[in-house]
Amino acid sequence: MNRIIIGIIKMYQKIISPLKRKTCRFYPTCSSYCIDAYSTFSFLKATYLSIYRIFRCNPFNNGGYDPLKKNKK
Repeated sequence: MNRIIIGIIKMYQKIISPLKRKTCRFYPTCSSYCIDAYSTFSFLKATYLSIYRIFRCNPFNNGGYDPLKKNKK
């Protein structure tokens, strides 16, 4: 399941993302963060981390450097 989600995100990065202006407030970008999460964790944990990250990417958050913490606890 994770590989399917990663494929969908990569299609988004190649097709949709270039058409939009840069709006992600974080580095790495939210889509890269999500790919990293799905590559590292189970489907449920990666989904939780991805949704939490996307909700934080808004005009009221300063953003900045926010890499995925890869400890599997």
